[in-house]
Amino acid sequence: MSTIELNGATHPLASGSTLAGLVAEVTGRELLPSGKPADGGRLGVAVARNSGIVPRSLWSATALEVNDDIEIVTAVQGG
Repeated sequence: MSTIELNGATHPLASGSTLAGLVAEVTGRELLPSGKPADGGRLGVAVARNSGIVPRSLWSATALEVNDDIEIVTAVQGG
């Protein structure tokens, strides 16, 4: 089975997976091709692939590859 690292843990990698699909899976929200939530709300996450930030507009076009190291960070309000 092919895998990636997701937030420090091994995660299965399905053939044809994209960064947008992974973010949708993790957040439980459908995303538009632009990376924005289909429900019109705010998503509040940032994504890094192999230590480089990936702009939201590129999530749908970014194919995941075996052994990618993905970090999905959720913004938290407070102080």
